[in-house]
Amino acid sequence: MKWDVSFETKCQGMDLSIQDQYHAISFPIYQTATFSRHYLGEESGFDYTRQSNPTRSQLESVAACLENGREGIAFASGMAAVTAVMDLFGPGSHIIVDSDLYGGSVRLFNDVCQRYGIEFSTCDCSSEDVESYIKDNTRAVYLETPTNPMMHITDIAALAELTKSRNILLIVDNTFLSPYFQNPLDLGADIVIHSGTKYIGGHHDSIGGFVILNDTDIADKLRLILTTTGAALSPFDSWLMLRGIRTLAVRMERAESNAKKIAEYLLHSPHVTKVLYPGLPDHPGYEIMRKQTRGAGAMISFEVESRDFAVKVLNNVELFYFAESLGGTETLITYPVTQTHAAVPAELREKNGINDRLLRLSVGIEGADDLIKEIDRVFEI
Repeated sequence: MKWDVSFETKCQGMDLSIQDQYHAISFPIYQTATFSRHYLGEESGFDYTRQSNPTRSQLESVAACLENGREGIAFASGMAAVTAVMDLFGPGSHIIVDSDLYGGSVRLFNDVCQRYGIEFSTCDCSSEDVESYIKDNTRAVYLETPTNPMMHITDIAALAELTKSRNILLIVDNTFLSPYFQNPLDLGADIVIHSGTKYIGGHHDSIGGFVILNDTDIADKLRLILTTTGAALSPFDSWLMLRGIRTLAVRMERAESNAKKIAEYLLHSPHVTKVLYPGLPDHPGYEIMRKQTRGAGAMISFEVESRDFAVKVLNNVELFYFAESLGGTETLITYPVTQTHAAVPAELREKNGINDRLLRLSVGIEGADDLIKEIDRVFEI
């Protein structure tokens, strides 16, 4: 397949890697632990599924294509992908991380990586002078944009110019927007991470993660880490991800359309004190979003009038699901302070604005009017 086709066509994904001998339209699940050889010295390309598997290889090629990258590596979860990237750095390394990140990443950095001698500095990459945090041993800057859950927007191209000038890696978690709306490699990032569990898989039925990049030497190191630690995505979950990708473009369009309508509705609710959605013109990062993305995505965070009101909403939703995660076809509502960000130190949560009045919506592809009616119903109980 040519790389100059549309994103929607790339999502269909055939002819990017290997073809099975029968030319199946739905790429086969090679559900095998090992592969045989006819004779000593034969190179079939596949030996053992922990190392490589045809279904996973197909997925990796498709994922790399969607991010306009050369190398794609599929892991057993998003956190396995983040962990593998952190394993690139040895004791004594210093990494600058954004102050507003998914709680699981914060837990990994604070409770695991620091025990292995990696030093972290926390910085609001969207508004602070990142250069002032750089040390002689700084090896990378790690961020999300938009951030989870406060929706801060960082200028990736501007930050990439700085990191390249200092020979520092720029690592961007692109989970919230997916490759459909944002491609950090095109903006100068060195490594892109995805929780494939979210928009890429898109159906809340499988867990996976991706690292996508252009540097083949770093990719080889990551594949060694994957093979050695056993953090590879299974063949069946690889197939589920391939199936999910086929509808990625249409899902993202519909979810974003719904999110825009819901964000506007929330703006005018007397029960809502703050709406955080980068697609709103008054969002502080709106102009940067317009410059570096093709859309604002479908994640909304908002504050309500009190903790009691937030609890009432969570306890009474019916059309939404009160659940962690995001990016599926169903709308999910999450309470970050006790769910996704419970592992973040309390003082950092408070500094970031993650309080007991904050709710987070992952807007799905249901009818927008139905979703708004559900909000209205729950608000007025």
